[in-house]
Amino acid sequence: MTITRHDTDDTPAVALRAPGTVMKLARMGSFHQTRLSFMRGLMRRLKREQWTFARPVWRIDNKGVGVGVYTATGPERTYSLIAYANDLDPAKRSDRVIAEEWDATFALFDGVPTEDDIERLADHVPKQEAGHISGSELSLSRANRSVRLFEYVSDCLAAGTQPEASELDKVGYLMRTTAVYGSAKFGACDRRFIADRPEFQAPFQAELLSVYLTRAFTVDIVEHMAHAKAPETSVKLDPDLARRLGVGNSTGLGMAPFIVNHPTLLNNWIAARETALARVRSVSATDDETAERFRSFVERQKIGAYLWSVDHERQAGRIEEFRKDMERLDTHCRLAETLSGSAPWDRLFQWGEANLSLEGQECLVTLLIEPHGAIVDDLVATMSADESATFRIDGAMKLGPLSEIVSRHYDEALQTDFGDPAQTARFWYASEEKLEPRLGERHEEPGAEREHPLCTWRNAAALAADVAVWCDTDTGSPDDTVAEFLLRHPEHRQAVRRAQIVARFPYSEIQDNLISEDVLPIDLLRCKLSFFGANKFDPRSDRWVRITMYQHTPMPNELAQWDPDDWIYPPLETGQ
Repeated sequence: MTITRHDTDDTPAVALRAPGTVMKLARMGSFHQTRLSFMRGLMRRLKREQWTFARPVWRIDNKGVGVGVYTATGPERTYSLIAYANDLDPAKRSDRVIAEEWDATFALFDGVPTEDDIERLADHVPKQEAGHISGSELSLSRANRSVRLFEYVSDCLAAGTQPEASELDKVGYLMRTTAVYGSAKFGACDRRFIADRPEFQAPFQAELLSVYLTRAFTVDIVEHMAHAKAPETSVKLDPDLARRLGVGNSTGLGMAPFIVNHPTLLNNWIAARETALARVRSVSATDDETAERFRSFVERQKIGAYLWSVDHERQAGRIEEFRKDMERLDTHCRLAETLSGSAPWDRLFQWGEANLSLEGQECLVTLLIEPHGAIVDDLVATMSADESATFRIDGAMKLGPLSEIVSRHYDEALQTDFGDPAQTARFWYASEEKLEPRLGERHEEPGAEREHPLCTWRNAAALAADVAVWCDTDTGSPDDTVAEFLLRHPEHRQAVRRAQIVARFPYSEIQDNLISEDVLPIDLLRCKLSFFGANKFDPRSDRWVRITMYQHTPMPNELAQWDPDDWIYPPLETGQ
């Protein structure tokens, strides 16, 4: 293909979308996974480096209680998922963070565990938060069965038959995780000790490797339970059907503040995605093979739109419009002139802006990027961040330039009336029992005095007001330093830090009021999970969501023979 940039210059000819467009919650809450998402990058690495997989330990009884160990061996290291299976009382099965028992619990071990390691962790991993793991463990997680589908598949296999594919597609997973902890939580290894390992330089690679191995466990345990029910007649799950099953996940407010509290990291995620889009839009002409691949992705995504079904009223309405979007896109792309001539991808993008909903527009971004791995995949290496480098406040900055930064990057915040109760209706805090993020109703509930500083717009407006007062006094001046100002106004330290960050990293700040009565936390969740590589977003309220991960991915024993990227969209035969 021909692109309008020099081979040695990665600057796209088409400008990146403005932060004021991209960083709105309604748009961020419409993001879909892309080939830059962290699962996708991990799968390509596992394939490229020829990782091998094994299950050296399987000691699980006929009640489904015991331990299994799965190993993943790369060029330099081996990692092991230790899985503790449990015969859980149905009355104790819950996706809520307050649960104390689960169908299975897991730890990703750095290396190959000894019997002593397995025994040691058996006293802690099943307890999750109530236990304590060590620096040898890279992640801690738990999962519950999707009871109806798990029992249906188990019964089918026990009877010697295969489950119906349509039944598998309705749910998409046998088990769903309710938490995957890493980065030093509960004693696990701190990320800084493993961040220089090539396989973990991209974000959340250890956690997502754990989930990929967990997927293998979910298939093994359902086959095991089927054999326990009827050892004479039971059969294994057909590989084509096993591939249709991913791992579910239930995610609540605990994840929402992450992208607010990590502005530089958020910037790098968004910047990579926007740069990829701009590079594709800058392609001057395409070839028949790329155009045909793109059309097949559109057709497969259209199938996926009809497999995406939720009960949440708001999202159900959006999905209905999204299905119409995919029909319109499919029809438009079948026109010969759509992908011919000059700048076809830019023209298609602009058509999408004029003809598709937000959900459809952001899916089109994903589809545009998909067949262009050769010019975008290098951006995966830019998606980490050394946040210590941006944490230090530049005290020597003058108040004049600081004021200009705030005016430029928080212009809508400065126009917001925070005296209006609707604009301060919510407040973020941490629960006393689990120290998990929560969202309170400021004018109806107590606790606002313990508010966490996620009210970025209100803080920016307060900073701007106090800087203006300072500079308008006889003793103050725009030439005074930030250090002088903060000595008198230390309450603005965080707002100053964020302003200095956004001046350098324009996608680091969400362009919405995070404490208004209209804020939808699921938009924050959707944004983050799209970068993980999740799909089938299923909101259960405005504060928690279920997703599917790794559905249609090659199983570990198949990865050597399969394309590690051609799995995110349902195969064409799914719609037949």
